[in-house]
Amino acid sequence: MSPKNHKVRVGISIGDFNGIGPEIIMKSLKDKTITDFFTPVIFGSGKLFTFQKNIFKLNLNFNYVNEASQAQPGKLNMVNLTKENVNVELGVPTEESTKMAIESLELATEALMKGDIDVLVTAPINKDEMVKMGFKHTGHTGYFEEKFSKKGLMFLVTEDLKVAVSTHHIPIASVAENISKEKIKKQIRALNQTLIEDFCVQKPKIAVLGLNPHAGDGGVIGKEEIEIIEPAIKELSDNGTLAFGPYPADSFFQPNKYRNFDAVLAMYHDQGLAPFKTLAYEEGVNYTAGLPFIRTSPDHGVAYDIAGKNIADEQSFTEAIFTAIKIFKNRSEYNDLMNNRMQPRRVNVDNGVDEDLPDDHEA
Repeated sequence: MSPKNHKVRVGISIGDFNGIGPEIIMKSLKDKTITDFFTPVIFGSGKLFTFQKNIFKLNLNFNYVNEASQAQPGKLNMVNLTKENVNVELGVPTEESTKMAIESLELATEALMKGDIDVLVTAPINKDEMVKMGFKHTGHTGYFEEKFSKKGLMFLVTEDLKVAVSTHHIPIASVAENISKEKIKKQIRALNQTLIEDFCVQKPKIAVLGLNPHAGDGGVIGKEEIEIIEPAIKELSDNGTLAFGPYPADSFFQPNKYRNFDAVLAMYHDQGLAPFKTLAYEEGVNYTAGLPFIRTSPDHGVAYDIAGKNIADEQSFTEAIFTAIKIFKNRSEYNDLMNNRMQPRRVNVDNGVDEDLPDDHEA
């Protein structure tokens, strides 16, 4: 089926249901025409969502299924994780809300890997509470890296600004020891490839930020730029990748600078996310690049302080859904294009018509 005609099956994990997860999910799906564009598959609880939709006065009807493969186009599908009552304590993480967050994520990921859904959009989780319950990762990215046996890249995106981070959820004291020339080279390559495959940028231009203030100031304020970052950029540039830098982070995020590039690689979490969230506000989407499957999320957390108050803004979650769909279609078309290019062809000299060569042709 052509990716243009395929109605993408969007899996949704609910995150911590005592936060704003269910609210932003339902608000993103409240338009009755939404299923004309994609097929939602929520991994949650019918009784939980019925309770919360009444709080937010939303008129939604769910199609309950036992597994994602039973989801029907044109309906708001829900894989019902439990038929029991759920204890909701909005604004407070509980053992029950944490357990369901883990279960929802795991079942959604399983469905993604089986091909029962095409993409996965994850609502915010409480990392600390999940780790206390035995979850082995400090965020979604590490979890998916383990599941898919491949390194991912945290990539925050809007239409105009795209920022990846070299190190994810680690203490600031550990950042310097967690960057290396080879790691940065791999990340720039992954960033370059995702811009081509997933965002249709033919020849990406990538800016790389320095680690230290003023990008090290020639080695006066640290030597990581001279010893690690600059050599990584030079080796890739010499081989045709359009990577530039390292740039001082404090002055880079001005419109006349960052808009000259298709993406930015920051060295650590807050160096990239603080300016991104300031500039992108509610439009930002967190995309885990470099993986064989597509996963996005909103660029905010569980927001316990406003849970249940009916004031959570769903824009970032809605953007996460449609960004995942767009990436799926872009990647599908790219793969089709590459497969067609790789198919050997020959010209029939009798009629001048191109013909596909059989798979066992000899050169």
